[in-house]
Amino acid sequence: MRLGILGTGKIVQDFLTMIGDLPAIELTAILSTPHSLDHAHELQLNYGIGQVYTDYADLLADDQVETVYVALPNSLHYEFSKQALLAGKNVICEKPFTLNSSQFAELEKLALAKDLVLIEAITNQYLPNYQRIQAELPKLGALKIVDCNYSQYSSRYDRFKQGIVLPAFNPKLGGGALMDLNIYNIHFVVGLLGQPQAVHYAANVERGIDTSGILTLTYPDTQVVCIGAKDCAAPIKSTLQGNQGSIVVAGPTNTVESFTETANGGDPQSVALNRHPHRMFAEFAKFEQVIATHDMAFVKQQLQHSKLVMAVVDAALADAGITLG
Repeated sequence: MRLGILGTGKIVQDFLTMIGDLPAIELTAILSTPHSLDHAHELQLNYGIGQVYTDYADLLADDQVETVYVALPNSLHYEFSKQALLAGKNVICEKPFTLNSSQFAELEKLALAKDLVLIEAITNQYLPNYQRIQAELPKLGALKIVDCNYSQYSSRYDRFKQGIVLPAFNPKLGGGALMDLNIYNIHFVVGLLGQPQAVHYAANVERGIDTSGILTLTYPDTQVVCIGAKDCAAPIKSTLQGNQGSIVVAGPTNTVESFTETANGGDPQSVALNRHPHRMFAEFAKFEQVIATHDMAFVKQQLQHSKLVMAVVDAALADAGITLG
């Protein structure tokens, strides 16, 4: 995979720390704002990135860039992904895929029409621990309750209270607790249970953005609670409770570092199968394979998953009266 990276922010810096363990991925280019150009050149030097661009058109015109990794603020995902697809590039787009389902549908239609890979970078779907939970779920019997809590106090919230609105709390830029943290819980649940029958989002809304909230998803025989918070903190964990046993996931739903499975009347069994310490390794190893083999069947499968997630996002934001973008 010959990869062009869009952005120089926190997620890109984190991504670059593990990319050396995936030698089949060649870092051919990185896009920076003029303001961050010195930082981009530093990343280029430290990680062997081919070219640094400040003009997106120049990056898209580079024949050495085969795939674009969109790691920009949420509000830019749609437009930058669209331009990449129009230029004939495969696209890996950070979560949340887009701000709404209509934007997602347009990108999906364009990618499939041009026979290009379009896929969402959502870590949990590719982690061995999560995939084991998918396989083990029937052992819990009739699943009754799922509870996911990803609450992490944000230092940016202090500034938000002072009137300084950074992207994480800016509705125009697609911020908020749902899109930043609870989105991982949504992917976690939808990847296990599919499309819910009903969605309700009870959010704490300040100046038009959700600083925290409780998302409830109703399934035929299962009730789900997903909590995401940036204005308060609590122990981060998830539980799945069936009439024959339970699973408890330690830590956030974007890393699924380990879990404990307990059958009714049995002893807890601990599971830790992730083979790399970095949460992004498994997804990018799979993306490299998908692009190398042009596995469009897998792409379509993952797009269907992302489509269901975007439908939940639409319903949740509408229920809470939040408008993004």
